[in-house]
Amino acid sequence: MLAGWAGFTILPWYGVEDGFFTFQWLFDGYPFDPDYAPAAFLLAQGEKLWLAPMAPALIAPLLALRRPKTDPLHARVLVLSGAFGFAWLMAQGFGIGIRGFNFSWLTALFGDLGDRQFGMGYGALITASAFLFIFTQGIAARGAVNGDVFVTGAIAGVIAIVAIFVFFPIAKMLVAAFVTEEGGYSVSVFAAKFFDDRLWGLGCLSGRRCGVAWNSLFLAVLVGALSTLLGLVFALVVTRSGFRFKRGLRALTVLPIITPPFVIGLALILLFGLSGSVTKFVADMFGVPPTRWLYGLPGILIAQVLAFTPIAFLVLIGVVEGVSPSMEEAAQTLRANRWQVFRTVSLPLMRPGLANAFLLGFIESMADFGNPLVLGGNYDVLSTDIFFAIVGAQYDQGRAAVLAMVLLSFTLSAFYLQRAWLGKKSYTTVTGKGDAGVHPAMPGRLAIPVYVIAAIWGTFTVIVYGMIVYGSFVELWGVRNTLTFKHYITAFSIDFAENGIHWTGAAWDSFWTTIKIAASAAPLTAAVGLITAYLLTRQRFAGKNLFEFGTMLSFAIPGTVIGVSYILAFNVPPIEITGTGIILVVSFIFRNMPVGVRAGIASMSQLDKSLDESSLTLGANSWQTFRRVILPLLRPAILAALVYSFVRAMTAISAVIFLVSAQYNMATAYIIGRVENNDYGLAIAYSTTLIFVMLAAVALLQVLVGKTQIGRRSAFGAGG
Repeated sequence: MLAGWAGFTILPWYGVEDGFFTFQWLFDGYPFDPDYAPAAFLLAQGEKLWLAPMAPALIAPLLALRRPKTDPLHARVLVLSGAFGFAWLMAQGFGIGIRGFNFSWLTALFGDLGDRQFGMGYGALITASAFLFIFTQGIAARGAVNGDVFVTGAIAGVIAIVAIFVFFPIAKMLVAAFVTEEGGYSVSVFAAKFFDDRLWGLGCLSGRRCGVAWNSLFLAVLVGALSTLLGLVFALVVTRSGFRFKRGLRALTVLPIITPPFVIGLALILLFGLSGSVTKFVADMFGVPPTRWLYGLPGILIAQVLAFTPIAFLVLIGVVEGVSPSMEEAAQTLRANRWQVFRTVSLPLMRPGLANAFLLGFIESMADFGNPLVLGGNYDVLSTDIFFAIVGAQYDQGRAAVLAMVLLSFTLSAFYLQRAWLGKKSYTTVTGKGDAGVHPAMPGRLAIPVYVIAAIWGTFTVIVYGMIVYGSFVELWGVRNTLTFKHYITAFSIDFAENGIHWTGAAWDSFWTTIKIAASAAPLTAAVGLITAYLLTRQRFAGKNLFEFGTMLSFAIPGTVIGVSYILAFNVPPIEITGTGIILVVSFIFRNMPVGVRAGIASMSQLDKSLDESSLTLGANSWQTFRRVILPLLRPAILAALVYSFVRAMTAISAVIFLVSAQYNMATAYIIGRVENNDYGLAIAYSTTLIFVMLAAVALLQVLVGKTQIGRRSAFGAGG
């Protein structure tokens, strides 16, 4: 209640132009200037009278304080005042915008408003939160979730932010697909854009181009299948062989997570582009003229498989290790040979891992923006077409929305097909019983191709990443191959003067902005994810399955779609944050939140519920139990969510490219700009710097979290 009154009477109701985190407004006419005035001052001056109904909604809960909490009227007043206040605040926010009424039927009903309002500021945000939690106090007083105030508030808070920052932008994007040039709505406009030949054309069957949807689908299926196959190959080498350098192989899996998505494409250009080292070697050796074969489907496919194979490996390594050795030994006891054991026992039990690895590769390929932009050539895909529909000369938000809908439908369909393929079969092999068996080695007919593929692809990966580092020191690739620090000096030069350090390098602004945005987003991502995980693992409430689906939906939404939907949703009141640092932080929170949720669920599933029950029995409430008992036992999950969120925020591009501004430019967007200007040296030098920054973050994670030891013998020594 105090927070609600503070938001209504003290803080600026609307967003201040200087930015959310600046306080210059305190000295620029506050509180009488309408731009900085609280709602109460605006009403006192006879302005923004539509804010007045919120005052009674704030007064009513004060009356409830005079009644005991057991009185039904106490709960009823809190529920009604909280629900009315929150609903009215949202309704007036969406109903009235910068040109008066936002809907023609409101104008027809009340006439021209003759006034306007801007996006929500401190006051509106805090007052809306107060109404929401007054409502949950009333719900708890009525006995919901055993009357637990913390749990009801947490559920309502997570539902509210997911609805605002996941469902609302997606809904806004869907509506934008039907908007006409005159501002109306038309199904025919949507149909014309949806059934456009550029989207679904099959010209490639007759020697011309296929539609962009088929291009993206074909590419994603290829990438998903190849990355899953290669991931399985590396997982078998690590778990079912005597390979001596398993640690080095595992180290390769870290690289794509800490590498900006388009950097591999740049390395491939250095190798196979028109001036690439391999291209020039082949041309000189065999007299073959250089070609642009890399630009198009082959280049994108190679880059994406290189980038996403280690992610498939990370998924599959646990699944392959998790197959119970006792089941494989039982099959051998029944006189099955090693090939039959692998084909009929081991491989079927790996189906969940294979399905998840394929799904990850499919979605990552669909969402990938950097590599198609660098290597796409004439091979158009949905992610780049969406980008050019927004920022190109055409500026067609409707087409961008339609393309984003198609992309989203592909990824959600992949989710559905994965679940249908896995069915309801049980793949459980590890139970409470001890299992110290030994995994059998790979059969001979499988081992030889696995070793060959792993050796070729592993060597290729090392060469590609070596080219990334080496290319950052070459003055002008293919023209002047002399080694130089010029690119690093241009990007990260520092001057020392009497009045302090001057960050004179061209890249420092975007670098520090990226660090600040990522550091802000990481703890919030971890907090939201872990609270959500606590609710999913420890609480029972109506609609729990739908709640889990909503929190995990952002994982299925490609970053490109997130970027477009955020532009459409948050470019106008009531939530007007486009061009600010807040929109970047918010996009990272909800893009990476599923990681925190899954990390928390995995860790909390290992904690016996008797710990919670003991704490509650001794008189602690749910908040105290969560803070003093659960959180201290979740340090590995917290650190994993923090570091992963930080790394992903540092290297993200697909959503960021739509949301950056001149004031808040991220490192990856800056690098893409250098690539578009053919300044590959500076782009690669900056990317190499980011890789080493991320390596430091991952090393810190390894030191703080350590390694989990599983008490299972190995038939292949301690090489892993």
